[in-house]
Amino acid sequence: MSDFKEEIVSTKEIRKRTIKAFVVFFVLIALAVSGWKWLNRQPTDNGIPKPIRSVLDANDNIFTNYIFSDYNLSKAYLPSEVPARTRLNGDIGTPDNFDTASWKLQLIRAVGDTQLISLAEIKALPQTEVIFDFKCVEGWSQITRWEGVKFSDFVKKYGLEQQASLKYVGLYTPDNQYYVGIDTKSMLQPQTILCYEINGRPLPMNQGAPLRLIIPVKYGIKHLKRIGTIFFSNQRPPDYWFERGYDYHAGL
Repeated sequence: MSDFKEEIVSTKEIRKRTIKAFVVFFVLIALAVSGWKWLNRQPTDNGIPKPIRSVLDANDNIFTNYIFSDYNLSKAYLPSEVPARTRLNGDIGTPDNFDTASWKLQLIRAVGDTQLISLAEIKALPQTEVIFDFKCVEGWSQITRWEGVKFSDFVKKYGLEQQASLKYVGLYTPDNQYYVGIDTKSMLQPQTILCYEINGRPLPMNQGAPLRLIIPVKYGIKHLKRIGTIFFSNQRPPDYWFERGYDYHAGL
């Protein structure tokens, strides 16, 4: 015999419950509107209200200092899983008329100490391949294949261990139009590369030729195309999308 007991509700009780539900609904709407107005009256910090920025900064601190690990690698895929055409995710700082032949990476070792490094010198380092699911903040993702040198190998080759003990790495395009700041832990993650090839061929202009950053633990906004300058800092370097209201960490 079933334990189910049917409840008979009177018309009066139904009316009472309906009125109660509407009251609660309108109170919640009023609180939401009041909260939204309050939020928009707050001072802004790099494009968004300070309370929201505080939450993003707290997330940044948790992920960087307590959750991130070199052993948490992005899932690797097979070459056969890579589509023939690689999708683009922005072109700021990468004009088509750029002279790649005269390009040299500006490595700022310290104030007043800048070293110029050619693409040939970078290619002399051991090559590595990264095939991962590239994720864009616009909501799309795609399995992509890239070749280059590990940033950690670059650090060792050029004796940057002291610089790499600082908290952040900053990168600029040659025209300074696009720039990112990234926590050094993520830059030293073994899948992070200075990339000069895509699908076994030199980078095309629209993918950041002659050298770009590939960092699988971050969203696409951090994968700076056409690296012009690299430097290290204990202070957060400028970051293009952070200044426009996005999360500084932008991690996955």
